[in-house]
Amino acid sequence: MNSSQALNDPSREALAEVIEGEALVPGDTRYDEVRAVWNGRFDRRPALIACCISREDVASAVRFARAHELSVSVKGGGHDYAGNTVADGGLLIDLGAMCTVHVDRVARRATVQAGATWGDVDAATQAYGLATPAGTISNVGVAGFTLGGGAGWLTPKYGLAVDNLMAAEVVTADGDIVRASEEENADLLWALRGGGGNFGIVTSLEYALHPVGPDVYAGQVMYPVERAGELLRLFRDQMSDVSGDLAAFFFFLRIPPLEFFPEEHHGAIAVDFVLTWLGPIEEGEAALAPFRELGDPIFEMVGPQPYVALQQSFDAGMSAKGNRWYSRFHYLDELSDAAIDAITGGLDPFPGEFTTVYLAKEGGAVSRVPSEATAFPHRGAEYSIHIFPGWIDSGSDGAVMNWAKSFSHTIASHAGDGVYVNMLAEDEVERIGRAYGENFERLRSLKAKWDPENVFRMNHNIAPEGD
Repeated sequence: MNSSQALNDPSREALAEVIEGEALVPGDTRYDEVRAVWNGRFDRRPALIACCISREDVASAVRFARAHELSVSVKGGGHDYAGNTVADGGLLIDLGAMCTVHVDRVARRATVQAGATWGDVDAATQAYGLATPAGTISNVGVAGFTLGGGAGWLTPKYGLAVDNLMAAEVVTADGDIVRASEEENADLLWALRGGGGNFGIVTSLEYALHPVGPDVYAGQVMYPVERAGELLRLFRDQMSDVSGDLAAFFFFLRIPPLEFFPEEHHGAIAVDFVLTWLGPIEEGEAALAPFRELGDPIFEMVGPQPYVALQQSFDAGMSAKGNRWYSRFHYLDELSDAAIDAITGGLDPFPGEFTTVYLAKEGGAVSRVPSEATAFPHRGAEYSIHIFPGWIDSGSDGAVMNWAKSFSHTIASHAGDGVYVNMLAEDEVERIGRAYGENFERLRSLKAKWDPENVFRMNHNIAPEGD
């Protein structure tokens, strides 16, 4: 069979004619492995899978899908609360084999293929004492994380991932390969900086790098959940005027049954200060002391550690495929006493083995970028809160998700309209416009330019202007 014949045959053999990577269909040995995603609530079965190994493969796969009127879904790391990574039927374009990272230590730039994880990036960049704002779970994929905004430990000092995205290589809806940068297709780069996968398939990303590590002063301090209201107020006061060198998060979580946590507290709900000091190591102890001097902690492990270890510190609870996840997110203009009371009052019953709720202080480097400078608009909030229950038993879906919805509804009266697109669940279509705020109409216009037929719609979809 030649390539022209393949255009008339939507089979594995036909797909294999037009890509160098592997073509898969249901029943193939690797089919279930490749289609599997992190969020076990979604078990989707594409008709065909293109395991791409190059940008040319991706372009050929897009043209193949369009020729056969197949829907397109795209999988990088496969971490997705909303299940958009893999669709039933259609063609799944898998980027997992495209994971090369090239570091230019002189220019402080990293060029990263879109199938890479943050673990891949950290390993390459930390060899030179460099890093870019990354996900807080090392096996999260770089592309989806970045295209929605991208916040992590380095964000207070160095901004979001989109603020450090200098250029990208993109396969368009026509199957063309283009470069988006400040010099070429600048409008596309603007849209990619927060607009998600709506405008094309990004095959590589170029990031600015910053001096980080190899060691940072970081760790966790846990206290009993009964002190939550008091500790949230202390957190608010402590974070009112802080250096960009400090990243401090306020977590509610169940203490996992790991040997370094006290056995008598395994499974208990606790307050967990997750702390990172990005300044000089010798200043770290004093900088984090206010979070460590609040009475007898359940657990404390704070001190110098490799940056790569910090990046992997939540992997054990968050990286396994097959567990079930849900999400609700809000930005808060202030962490008022009423908001604190609503948060602490909404925790019960805190269902799910892996359930987590955390608050982050916004601002810092993020707030120094104008809201119209990138597609990501949320530059003025004071705090954010993310409710993400995690559980195992599918029979608990209704109870767990209803708790999250109820908790979210309680918080909403203390929150603004905005939402972080990466944290949207599948049942929040009405909030997509709020994820982009004043930038939404410009994004719709650019969608009409770059993907007028909405080929790339397996995402938190921005409909083209005119639809």
